[in-house]
Amino acid sequence: MPRPAPAAPAAARRRLDSVDLVRGIIMVIMALDHTRDYFGDAAASPTNLASASAALFATRWITNICAPVFFLLAGTGAYLALRRRSRPTLSRYLVTRGLWLIVLEFTVMRFILQFNVDYHLTILTVLWALGWSMIVLGALVHLPVSVVAAFGVVLIAGHNVLDGIDLARFGAFAPLAVALHGPGMLYNGARVVIFAAYPLIPWIGVTAVGFALGQVYDWSAERRQRTLWRLGVALTVAFVALRAVNVYGDPVRWSVQHSGTFTVLSFLNTTKYPPSLLFLLMTLGPALLMLAAFDATTPRVLRPALVVGRVPMFYYLLHFLVIHLLAMAAALVRYGDASGMTQSPTFDWYPITQPPGWPASLPVVYLVCATVVLLVYPACRWYAALRARRTDWWLGYL
Repeated sequence: MPRPAPAAPAAARRRLDSVDLVRGIIMVIMALDHTRDYFGDAAASPTNLASASAALFATRWITNICAPVFFLLAGTGAYLALRRRSRPTLSRYLVTRGLWLIVLEFTVMRFILQFNVDYHLTILTVLWALGWSMIVLGALVHLPVSVVAAFGVVLIAGHNVLDGIDLARFGAFAPLAVALHGPGMLYNGARVVIFAAYPLIPWIGVTAVGFALGQVYDWSAERRQRTLWRLGVALTVAFVALRAVNVYGDPVRWSVQHSGTFTVLSFLNTTKYPPSLLFLLMTLGPALLMLAAFDATTPRVLRPALVVGRVPMFYYLLHFLVIHLLAMAAALVRYGDASGMTQSPTFDWYPITQPPGWPASLPVVYLVCATVVLLVYPACRWYAALRARRTDWWLGYL
């Protein structure tokens, strides 16, 4: 007689593959924005419609989905970990991994970004916010999933009420206010400057909502896919409707521009720092649609992204390292000097000090990005295989 037991692991594997696949896709897209940081024009703001081209705006806009999905699926992954961990064990793991990510932000990540250890300028970004999000989630996992979901939704939907408040008015508590609802300066000394680019409140909320989302992977395939499709459509429609009203959800209102194309760009030009309600609706809606679309199958052409999605932190650190090394090589070839690639930059030139005539065209940026992904992929494949065959504790932290 046929044995039904293997069906359950296969279904579980497919469900997990859809999460890894979407995560891998956004990790690959993420490389485009980071390549532009190093090889593009640091003085050109891609979201300033008065000066940016439609192509530059689109290049930046398509990468907006990356950070929200990264945080959302970090929460989802934590929920899925309950299949092999108790809640107390998961809580301890989330807290220790969160602390580890914060340490990585100040040490390994900072060095990879700047190739120096003078700490003249440190900008806290993804790992900083993700670390704190995991620490908070480590406490939330003891609560009912519905409470965790409500907590996340309140942070996401309500934090724009604080827009326009002068954080300096908090006096000695201003750095805490900046950390929660910046961005802004955490410390501004003569030799050391620390700037928090990723405020914590909305990102903690996204991670909490991601944890609650994980419960759909305990449901039947039909119910799960139906729910993901409906949620994705609902968030996308909510973005369009709320953005059209132009009253709440983003500190910057859209307006009619000199052409229809730029009016659409103004409509899409939502705030990432901190991520506004509209920014998150605009990005998480399509992310849920992707999860629904890939829930039942993994297209053959996208299997390399599945590999990347299984080792997101390894890929994240490595792709930055490769981008920076390529920038150094390009500087040596073009100028015979790569000192600007290791100097602490100013805010205007972060993450490197670009020499005159440095910025590359967008086609070159796309080409370098493709090169980075191709160079990083074999290492990701090796590390994914290592994690698949070994269970060393440290593998769970990278």
